Amino acid sequence: MNTPVSVKEKKNFIQWFLKHYQLKKRESVWILNYILNHKQILENVHFVRDVKFCPRGIIMTSQCSSEVPFRFYKNHLVTTDAEKSFHDIRLNQDEDLYIQLNFLNSQQDPNYVIVLEENPFVPEDYLITSKDKVLAKQLLEQTLFESKKIKLQKEIDLALDELDQEKFKSLADELNRLEAAYLNQPKLQKQ
Repeated sequence: MNTPVSVKEKKNFIQWFLKHYQLKKRESVWILNYILNHKQILENVHFVRDVKFCPRGIIMTSQCSSEVPFRFYKNHLVTTDAEKSFHDIRLNQDEDLYIQLNFLNSQQDPNYVIVLEENPFVPEDYLITSKDKVLAKQLLEQTLFESKKIKLQKEIDLALDELDQEKFKSLADELNRLEAAYLNQPKLQKQ
């Protein structure tokens, strides 16, 4: 994703996209066609995710997606007016322009993935959600449980080898408590 995307790749992608998807706002088609026909703008276009963090960016959405139809971001200002965005693009051809396209299965589409670049403006902690934190905690607890269980099982085996009934009983009780405590915790959800 860090390899620069060529103007030709961007141009091919936009042509492919316009051929295969109908956008919710017809002005989006005009803007993409304008970009397509201006090499100077294409050189400064970057296809990214989470464009809302970029200093200058556009969200365009196809009919097959439930996302917002159109948004233009510039220096923390947001507009849904496509004509204002078009004029900004036309007048500032040398500025970087970040574009996010929302369409069905866009995250897995190989044509889109080829031109996608990493968004340098996304805050580091943005991608770590509370769900991710819960999953990380559960994974850590599972790992600790398994580690303690293996240690106790080895100690139980040693107590058996040494014919130490009292140590065996104590360790077996400890293992039972450990397993009971672990079974009563919330578990990782399968996706």
